[in-house]
Amino acid sequence: MLPQRRPRKKGRVEIIPMIDVMLFLLVFFIMITLQMITDKGLKLNLPTSSQSKALPHPHFVVNIQTDGSVVVKGKPMNLEALQQLLASDGNVAKTDVTIAADKKVPFQDFVRVMDHCQKAGVTRIGIATQAKA
Repeated sequence: MLPQRRPRKKGRVEIIPMIDVMLFLLVFFIMITLQMITDKGLKLNLPTSSQSKALPHPHFVVNIQTDGSVVVKGKPMNLEALQQLLASDGNVAKTDVTIAADKKVPFQDFVRVMDHCQKAGVTRIGIATQAKA
């Protein structure tokens, strides 16, 4: 009697790991794209400085208008709401905040905003200026 031959198995392409990789790439690119979206700013007449440096992309840009009102991410808010927003950001010690104030904003308004940022636990605060030409 002749030995029986087993049927030859065909090679298969496993699709499940490829789908996992594609989903991972999709999530990765979505997260990177969200980080690249800039915060909406207001048209402010910023003060000039000869020592201006580029800051890393902040988590929050706090705009102070000439009337002293505060706008964050396109929404006007009071200082208590700003403090709650910053405090609820997660790891507040790593939260970057840039304060952009118009030239005509009284310094006291600027200090109040900075004080509420610090009360929320934010320590990484930048000040927006225009480079001196």
